[in-house]
Amino acid sequence: MAESPDKTEKEAEDRAPAADRGSERRATDQQQVQVQIDDSKAVAAYTNFCRVTGTPEELIIDFGLNSQPLGVPTQPIPITLRIITNFYTAKRMLHALQISIQRHEASFGVLETDFRKRVRPQAMSQPPQPPAGS
Repeated sequence: MAESPDKTEKEAEDRAPAADRGSERRATDQQQVQVQIDDSKAVAAYTNFCRVTGTPEELIIDFGLNSQPLGVPTQPIPITLRIITNFYTAKRMLHALQISIQRHEASFGVLETDFRKRVRPQAMSQPPQPPAGS
């Protein structure tokens, strides 16, 4: 009598090493886990300045608002948020930021971080044009 295909597949699974089955289950479990967060006490702030310093054990990331974004600021930049984290968390954050930026650039184009390459010289030297029909 011929074996059914279902029984043959089940036997193949049973013969697979337990470690292989366990790692497959862990991979599936990791994809399905959703961490719940409570952001009711989160404070949102805009930043256009970031400084990273640190020690061999941790990174210190300062955020602030530079009111003079062009050229060298003549006044101190007020730091409004300081994040102190370990290198493991920083690496996970780096990975998450890289993925987010790649998705953004795939949708909207490459982000040019050098503002001098984004500014069109002719737009800076010409006076504003009145709206058509005025």
